[in-house]
Amino acid sequence: MDRPITPGELLCLGSSLAFSGLFYYLYRRKARVVTRIQEAPKLQVDDNLPALVSAAEGRCLPYVALEGIVLPAQAALTSHYHEGLQGVIQKLLLKEHRLIWNSLAGSWSESERVLSEQIYTVPFLLASPGPEAATQVSVESPLQAVCLPLEMVYERFQQPSHGFRNLLGQYLIGEKPKGILETEEMLRVGAGLTGIGELSLHPDGSLHLQPPAQGGEFFLCLGDWQTVLSELESASGLWKGAALLCAAAGLAVLLHALCRAYRRSRPRQRQQDKEPDGEEAGDRAAEDSCVVCLSQPRECVLLGCGHICCCFRCFQALPTRLCPICRGPIDRVVPLYQA
Repeated sequence: MDRPITPGELLCLGSSLAFSGLFYYLYRRKARVVTRIQEAPKLQVDDNLPALVSAAEGRCLPYVALEGIVLPAQAALTSHYHEGLQGVIQKLLLKEHRLIWNSLAGSWSESERVLSEQIYTVPFLLASPGPEAATQVSVESPLQAVCLPLEMVYERFQQPSHGFRNLLGQYLIGEKPKGILETEEMLRVGAGLTGIGELSLHPDGSLHLQPPAQGGEFFLCLGDWQTVLSELESASGLWKGAALLCAAAGLAVLLHALCRAYRRSRPRQRQQDKEPDGEEAGDRAAEDSCVVCLSQPRECVLLGCGHICCCFRCFQALPTRLCPICRGPIDRVVPLYQA
């Protein structure tokens, strides 16, 4: 009970500080990426691009935001479900959805499991929207991007048919299939794409957009660079808020422990302050008490010596009429009146 902080409070304080540090690290990481994207040159694929990259140090721009139109460098991929739809990245996903009985909550909760995931890609280029520009930029290692810039082109949810025997068995084991989701996503030919990464000029005169060699994240997104920037700023703000919330929780626990320790210390301080007064009162009580019984106050004056040393009851009980202090003879007794 005398501990300044309990083990539970210590655990909460340590956890809040740890999570606050982790969230602050993630916030600073996202903030650095945001700053780097804001400072990166914003370029478009045009005929002036080779000369601009050639004039840079090492014939390379370490971090740029480049906008262009997607074109295949070889035969494009064809959609499995839409005739005539072509792309350069294709993702086929087969996912099973199930309902699991949660005995603690007393309800069914949904879970999903990936049955099959296939990603296909072909080399592709970024070109100018205008037909007059001949400059093209090859996009290297698109699967290393933070997220793939894919559009949903097909989606179908197949629900299984259940018989009575199947339903009975599912309720007994606490698990029943809900259905299978089949999707197809593609980066379509002709889509507007923004790539954020390293732009280099090879000796053969070809331009390449690739993951940054000097560190940094590689982005490919549909739309302009501001889309990526707004998403990163939102994520950065989320981590910052989580860090502040955890720090505030830790501070609240610490203040609570300090307030409790202060409240406990106040009665002790008051007791310590009262102890000298009690000792003085005790000393005064000992000085004013009868020298014979040591309990009753002194009530009479013994004459002729004049000593005030005993109560009237003890005076009457004296075996001889001699003063208990000086052993002188007592001529008479006068009552003592204290105002």
